[in-house]
Amino acid sequence: MKQLTFILMLLCASTQITAQSTIEDYVREGIPYHDKGEYDKAIEIYKKALALDSKSTLANYEIALSYFSKGDYDLAIEYSDKVLKQKSDFMLEAYMTKGSSLDILGKTKESIKLFEKAIQQTGGHYLLYFNLGLNYYNTSDLEKAEANAIKAIELNPGHATSHLMLANIHNQKGNSVQTLLAVHYFLFMEPNSNRSPAAFQILQNNFGGNVSKNEEKPNTINIFFSPGEDSEFAPAELMISLLEASKSLEENEGKTEDEMFIKNTSSFFSILGELKKEEHKGVWWAFYVPFFYDLAKSEHLETYCKYITQSGNDNSQKWLAEHETELTNFDTWLKNR
Repeated sequence: MKQLTFILMLLCASTQITAQSTIEDYVREGIPYHDKGEYDKAIEIYKKALALDSKSTLANYEIALSYFSKGDYDLAIEYSDKVLKQKSDFMLEAYMTKGSSLDILGKTKESIKLFEKAIQQTGGHYLLYFNLGLNYYNTSDLEKAEANAIKAIELNPGHATSHLMLANIHNQKGNSVQTLLAVHYFLFMEPNSNRSPAAFQILQNNFGGNVSKNEEKPNTINIFFSPGEDSEFAPAELMISLLEASKSLEENEGKTEDEMFIKNTSSFFSILGELKKEEHKGVWWAFYVPFFYDLAKSEHLETYCKYITQSGNDNSQKWLAEHETELTNFDTWLKNR
């Protein structure tokens, strides 16, 4: 009898292993269809996996993702809930899919509650903070949007979209220094994507937006400066305007726009580094400013400027093609700093 029981246990274990392998095989079969946009075909295959185990978190999540991708958000939520009820694998992915579906369906308040719950239950993940921040951004709660974007950056400084959202938040607030720091870092991480030209336009607008020429008096430049409540950045805000106005000085006569961009970028980063005090904390002073100040003091600033402007500047593209050694040296500096 003991021997028979042992054989039955082996058979059960073997069946479980085979079923699990088959579920994964079905998922592997369905993923290429999903990737090609053939979502119904992918879902059809994934459901074969569910026939083996209706509680499979892997299969339920893949179905939820395919429904989300084809725009069937109610079913994306339904299958995400099947994953979340298991409280096992793919919880983060299911929270993301369900939260995004709720937001698209106009249920942003529900989406916010879901992401807040997810953060509490999972201990927090940068994508949860980012999406929570995005929801707050879309409801014009810029303070909470900023807090969550910063938390996402603290957890994963390499998440370019969080830097872009932070730049957009401060662009709306009218804070040029913070906008420039965040958009500079975004362009450093993503210099040549479909989002890069618009990001570079934000950079240009914030570097020259407070300066205008007097049409009646060609030699007169008007500077509009309002430091607001953010006094720790007030000196840098003023300096931005002065740097833009400096383009008309005699000492800069004959310099190209590209040359002035490099010069003023160096000055901007250096000024912020010199303004930094021991009591200055947070992402601006502890993360952005030290990096850019080190960059300004290095021999790689020109390379950096060419690198981040490549998406919309033919001169930068040409320069980068002709200066591979400088790019390699810049990369080495970044790895060793």
